[in-house]
Amino acid sequence: MTSRSLLRLALAGAVASGAVLLATLPADASKAARTVPVRLLALNDFHGHLEPPTGSSGRMVDEHGHTVDAGGAAYIATHMKALADQNTIAVAQGDLIGATPLISAAYHDEPSVEFMDKLGLKVAAVGNHEFDEGYAELRRIMDGGCHPVDGCSPAGEWKGAKFDYVGANVLFKNPNERTDALSAVTKLGLQHSQVKKLLSEWGVPALPPVSVKWMNGVPIGFIGLVTQTTPSIVTSEGIKDLKFVDEVKAGNVASKLLKLVGVKAQVVLVHEGDQVTSGQSPDACSAIPGLGNRIATQVDAEVDLVLSGHSHQAYLCKVKDPAGNDRVYSQGGSFGRVITQVDMNVNVRTRDIERASVVADNHVVTRTVPADPEISAFVQTWKDRVAPVANKAVGTISTDITNTAAPSGESPLGNLIADAQLAATKTGGNAQIALMNPGGVRASLTYANSSANEGDGVVTYGEAFAVQPFNNLMQVVTLTGAQLKTLLEQQFTGGPNNQAFTKILQPSANFAYTYRRSAPWGSKVSDMKIDGVPVTDTQTIRVAANNFLVGGGDAFLAFRDGTELWSGPLDIDAFVDYLGKNSPIAPPATNRITAVD
Repeated sequence: MTSRSLLRLALAGAVASGAVLLATLPADASKAARTVPVRLLALNDFHGHLEPPTGSSGRMVDEHGHTVDAGGAAYIATHMKALADQNTIAVAQGDLIGATPLISAAYHDEPSVEFMDKLGLKVAAVGNHEFDEGYAELRRIMDGGCHPVDGCSPAGEWKGAKFDYVGANVLFKNPNERTDALSAVTKLGLQHSQVKKLLSEWGVPALPPVSVKWMNGVPIGFIGLVTQTTPSIVTSEGIKDLKFVDEVKAGNVASKLLKLVGVKAQVVLVHEGDQVTSGQSPDACSAIPGLGNRIATQVDAEVDLVLSGHSHQAYLCKVKDPAGNDRVYSQGGSFGRVITQVDMNVNVRTRDIERASVVADNHVVTRTVPADPEISAFVQTWKDRVAPVANKAVGTISTDITNTAAPSGESPLGNLIADAQLAATKTGGNAQIALMNPGGVRASLTYANSSANEGDGVVTYGEAFAVQPFNNLMQVVTLTGAQLKTLLEQQFTGGPNNQAFTKILQPSANFAYTYRRSAPWGSKVSDMKIDGVPVTDTQTIRVAANNFLVGGGDAFLAFRDGTELWSGPLDIDAFVDYLGKNSPIAPPATNRITAVD
């Protein structure tokens, strides 16, 4: 899709809504009710968990301090139906897709989006994981059509999402067709000068920046925002033509656009959030002010509430907007374990939300209610479709192999994956060591028999895929010893790449080094050895990693200095092959890195 058509899509829809606003104001508003009710029901970070998530991912602390089983599409549907009324708009804050279980990922997450349609979702902000397969694939999910490589799913040609995906801070890097877009917008009622000013502050959006939904005769404007760190946490090739700008700046411009077309009731759906004090009620204001709080407190005072995501936490807070007024700032955990309900009154005359009326509640999606039969059947259909692949045995383990980090930052499963990646890239790529990003290890391998009845210790393809769900390519680049040391320094906060928190790369068994926690950034790493031989600054080393890391993901920019790029198999294929050739596998020791104070 061209920038011309995208900008028309981005702005024209919002402006068209504005044209209707001016035409539909009641002739005698004084005779109508002073306010009308609106309810929002929000989800965030669903990540394709159609089946109830397992382990800690499937448990949640409830309002009474009890840890309960939570999540699963059929239970979400039951809770949503119980909470919804005639005043309800269902919304979401991103990462509905991406990093998903095989039941969804095998079909490029079409099942998860279809489930959201069945829930009646109306608007969703894009999250960083919506870009896992690139911008073009996100457009296909939005607009429809069969996958360009894998073709149509068993359900037939994909019709596209029925809800609106919005992302006001996702812009084209090189817009070149503004004139036509300005002309199209001007015809809809805005002054040419107004649009020019907006675009000079903003740029040309690659996605619709806002969505306007009517409820009880009043318009509600939704502004979509995604973390501006997205380029560092998704594969760079798929978003090479995009830029992700400051959330507050883009949110403020989108708010101005809504005001220009008469929409004063405004809600930000933002895929960025904060960490919390653990073990708190989902209704507690347990958020530790961070990146999410910055957006919630600084975005335009016209915005009435901020619903967030990304950090996978649950909290309900009131923060001060730039005008000093209270507004709700919330998040609903992850994996479909919490539904955020927001009730509010909108003034019919001013068409603005009365802030004092806003009441929010985080509902835990318990499994003590009946599962929705329609959604249960829907999930079972996709489970049956993927079962022959998911239940295939690919290896065995002698006990649980977890992704829980040791004090050094290594995990047994992370080290195992690094070993598998080195084995897969020695031939062809001439790899000497391998490094795995810890955030890409999404689940543990458990010894106990699962519901598929594969047997104790048996690892199925579905279980392996749950560990490595991204379908990244294995790649190898040449780095000098000095560049490798710089790369390892980039694991820690305090450097020029603005690493948000320490991320220890998981090393293959033949690579060892020491880091000192108390040392300043740039001087933490020492004593690097490959096969027991010290690494010098000038020697060259063939380093294997997935293409996300090689592209500079997770702020490991030193990978971009690598030369002699070689691409090999998918990371999941490397992992499955290693499991098959080396079973039974015991948990690797976490002694490859020495951490000292």
